[in-house]
Amino acid sequence: MTQAVLTVRGLQAGYGRAEVLHGINLSAPKGSVVTVIGPNGAGKSTFLNALMGVLPVRGSIEFQGQAIQSMSLEERVMLGIALVPEKRELFGTMPVEDNLLLGGFRQMRQGNRQWREQLDVVYQIFPRLKERRVQEAGTLSGGERQMLAVGRAMMSRPTLLMLDEPSLGLAPLIVREIFGIIESLRKTGVTIVLVEQNARAALAVADHGYVLEMGEIALEGPANELANDPRVIDTYLGAAKKAA
Repeated sequence: MTQAVLTVRGLQAGYGRAEVLHGINLSAPKGSVVTVIGPNGAGKSTFLNALMGVLPVRGSIEFQGQAIQSMSLEERVMLGIALVPEKRELFGTMPVEDNLLLGGFRQMRQGNRQWREQLDVVYQIFPRLKERRVQEAGTLSGGERQMLAVGRAMMSRPTLLMLDEPSLGLAPLIVREIFGIIESLRKTGVTIVLVEQNARAALAVADHGYVLEMGEIALEGPANELANDPRVIDTYLGAAKKAA
């Protein structure tokens, strides 16, 4: 049985007294792509923020067998967890390469003298970033900014990479490119938790899927089975099909 990189049990989280997540259970095996799909307001971004340590939680979060629910955001980053937020949060006036180098902070802090060599790996995955390496991040296209956000996260050589709505605001052609890149990231051995509204694209690249509705897991299973589930098709894939 493949070892789970991430195991979540009974996770509850929210903002102040307003509980958003109600007892979430999830597992992400090593080297897998696990997706969490659901409508706006279901709690998908809250879930990632809870995993990252941005929000206080109740329940259990285990990373490579170690309980981390009481750890700070910084401690989780140093363990090898990276989040690409929905807003990407790049440094717009800095060149592309400088944005990437900032992502290598974890490796530098851990005394890895070859940490800059990860740039070559990132440029292999995203050749367009190499072409734009001296260009200011704020002048990139939406798709290129998403590539830069993912590339910056990969600079830390994470064990667990969490992606929050990577297709948001992108043209359909660029969306396909981004999801193609997510598939290629699997080859690096990183475990990916993908939060997405584009259920069709997410289930196409994932191994396992979870449907989050009103802060609770409504359905879960192998991604190919969810993609053929009548409830998922009616609620999430039908609209996507019409839009496409």
